[in-house]
Amino acid sequence: MKHKIKKPAAKVKKKFSFNKEKIIKKVKEIAEPLCESEGIELVAVEFQREVSGRILRLYIDKPGGISLHDCTLINRQIGDLIDVYDDDLDFKNRGAYNLEVSSPGQNRPLSKLSDFERFKGEKVKIKTEGCIEGRKSFTGILSGVSENCVNLLAEEKTFKIPFQKITRANLCTR
Repeated sequence: MKHKIKKPAAKVKKKFSFNKEKIIKKVKEIAEPLCESEGIELVAVEFQREVSGRILRLYIDKPGGISLHDCTLINRQIGDLIDVYDDDLDFKNRGAYNLEVSSPGQNRPLSKLSDFERFKGEKVKIKTEGCIEGRKSFTGILSGVSENCVNLLAEEKTFKIPFQKITRANLCTR
């Protein structure tokens, strides 16, 4: 007579999953009106894993530069707002994260079409989704915006890069 031995079901580890783009979008919706009311520009929002854990990072700026007081003010207020809107963000179930608010620094990210016009004449690095004229990475001088395309002078040639295809863009340090 054979006996079947039931093995306990293998424990399935739940992978940490989140919709990074959804979180960034929601945080922008919360942070932009707050920053605007304080006379500050929300430059960019990042949410990513790092060695120290998950980081929610906001970059802010204003004419004349950002002070430590500005960063502290926005950090405290956005922290409170995130707690209020947590049902939409679901941080309670995602575990701990660190909230950082800082100036964009010398390698400022360019995320809005208006940024590319504002920093016309500056050296930038741009990465694109898909190839444009055989490449995905560009370094050159911004020469303006036209028809939803960023014009970039690189290697004695002007590239017209569709804004929607840009995945990352930053000012370059001199």
